Amino acid sequence: MSITAERKTALINEHARGSGDTGSPEVQVAILTERINNLTQHFKSHAKDNHSRRGLLMLVNQRRSLLDYLRRKDETRYTDLIAKLGLRK
Repeated sequence: MSITAERKTALINEHARGSGDTGSPEVQVAILTERINNLTQHFKSHAKDNHSRRGLLMLVNQRRSLLDYLRRKDETRYTDLIAKLGLRK
């Protein structure tokens, strides 16, 4: 359910705005999206895992908050990110 260190490093390198950037909203949203996708796959075979479902809802809310922040600060970065990650809004 969690992501590997190699995958996390790849996500950071792909979405970083500069060298050593690990805390920008783009990187954080990309990591959260990867974790959300992994949990979604987990629920296809473990439908009654309600403890993990609570964690999934918290991740979705955290990602939504970061996306709202990014949208308020810079609309173009927001639209580029959701297009790159394939999110709906």
